[in-house]
Amino acid sequence: MTGRFWIGLAAMAWSVAAHGAERAPLPPELPWQGASEALVAASDDPWITPAEREGFRLTPSYAETRAWLERLAAASPLVSLHSFGTSAEGRELYYVKIASGPQPKPVVLVQAGIHAHEIDGKDAGLMLVRDIALRGKDELVSAVDWVFVPIYNVDGHERASPYNGPHLRGPENPGTRNTAQGVNLNRDYAKADAPETRAMLRLLQELDPVLYMDIHVTDGFDHGYDVTYTYAGWGRYAQSEAITNWLNGAFQSGVDAHVREAGHNPHFYPAAIDPTDITKGLRVSAEGPRYSTDYGDYARIPTVLVEMHNLKPYRQRVLGAYAMIEGALLTTARNLPAVTAAIAADRAARPETLVVRWERDDTPLEVIPFTGVAYETYTSPASGAEEVRYLGRTEEWQMPVIGQRPVASVTLPAAWWVPPAETAVIALLDLHGIAYERIASPRALLLDMVQVAGARLETVYDTRVRMAGETVHQMRSVTMPAGSLRVPYDQPRGLLAAALLEPEAVDSVFAWGFFHRLAEPRGSLERYNALPMAEAILAADAELERTFMTWLADNPEQAANPQARLDWLLTRTPYDNTDLPAYPIGRELGPSADR
Repeated sequence: MTGRFWIGLAAMAWSVAAHGAERAPLPPELPWQGASEALVAASDDPWITPAEREGFRLTPSYAETRAWLERLAAASPLVSLHSFGTSAEGRELYYVKIASGPQPKPVVLVQAGIHAHEIDGKDAGLMLVRDIALRGKDELVSAVDWVFVPIYNVDGHERASPYNGPHLRGPENPGTRNTAQGVNLNRDYAKADAPETRAMLRLLQELDPVLYMDIHVTDGFDHGYDVTYTYAGWGRYAQSEAITNWLNGAFQSGVDAHVREAGHNPHFYPAAIDPTDITKGLRVSAEGPRYSTDYGDYARIPTVLVEMHNLKPYRQRVLGAYAMIEGALLTTARNLPAVTAAIAADRAARPETLVVRWERDDTPLEVIPFTGVAYETYTSPASGAEEVRYLGRTEEWQMPVIGQRPVASVTLPAAWWVPPAETAVIALLDLHGIAYERIASPRALLLDMVQVAGARLETVYDTRVRMAGETVHQMRSVTMPAGSLRVPYDQPRGLLAAALLEPEAVDSVFAWGFFHRLAEPRGSLERYNALPMAEAILAADAELERTFMTWLADNPEQAANPQARLDWLLTRTPYDNTDLPAYPIGRELGPSADR
């Protein structure tokens, strides 16, 4: 390496040591001012939040956040703190309940910090809790109770570093995306590996919220919107039709108006088709219940993903998140009859099929006006490729929106049958609140049983080795042992059960690797068993011997392989081991599979 390289590295090290860690460079900042700036407390306010006190340069630690909230709870009867679990490193998971009156009301559940570097919702929530408790905004909890989880990924939150989240314009001390166990909590709803996820699933069942809001910060490209949000499948490929209609209608119109009044610019969460040529358009897609929004969709819970825009300053993002939470509380309270009716309608629905695979459809769903940020392309001396450079000014574009089309679906059964030995699957059903009945004695059934051709392990994804293979369905007479579970589709969480138990589904227990044993080579006879058996059947059956000799002549490579020769002969014995591996969960197709 050249001396110039080492000189430059030494200069960088000196700069970090002398001035503190320097954040990675970002595109030019867009100017902004808005009415929500009036919400920021004065520097001498006794109830200034830690982030406000720091000028939104830093976000408070777990201990500082908890201490501030405990002090507020002691000062206001509207505020109380509650535990709902423990993290992998032993930190308490807690929520803040903001409620008025003695009777419980429908709950709006808002969580922040599922990705702990995306922590805008925490600091926005602290400001809004204060303003409800002490500053006259208690009408926000007159018709609903607000439950607020300020830090969901608490262990990742405490791994604060200026080197986390280099794509974010503040704060200077963000946490990490994943937990201490390396789990991305927003990929964990279906499989529920993390203790944090299991605690959240229990809380969702306990509260049964009329709205569940999950606050993030984007990655991706630069644009002119600071508050973006979406629903399952971007509101186009959702399972909960009535809920999605309410979210796309009354909720969106109410929230957008409130956010704009506060001086922010809302939009549905945009993802670019091609980050190197942004004006090609935006893409929307269907997703599985590994994500919060799609989990809510399958569980029939109105769920909103909020994505503050990473390239906006932290102060602006926190104030935008405040406006979004406040607008959601107001809009939900004003629309309680409509949203509760939508939830009831979707929980009563029993669709006959489930789409399990989608592919891109290049025919635009629509063309929309979009405020982008001007950019140019240049050849980077670092990458050697054409790269994007943002120019710090907005432009108005017409953007096509590209979606997907379904290419594979399954017809849903009356029920699924789970053997008692599948304890991990049964524990997962319990976590998700899926109902079942357990049989006390063996039962003979005619079930659709699934075999897996080409069962194979895939790459590691969110700490798990996922699995794939081609499914082969066959009706079989099966005796399910005592203790087996019958999981009926006809229940409020029947569609969630389908997403977990149908092996072709993208977030099924099969896909998430609960049955790695299906890819394991199965045992075979020892040679001292196999040789005399193979020799005996050849000697006893002249027709078999002629067929064997023909096969050897037609397959010279296998004829030269002693094990291949033995395997061919053993398929003609009761010890044949060539059946495809079997997925252990059966499908009951009719109203009754008893025989």
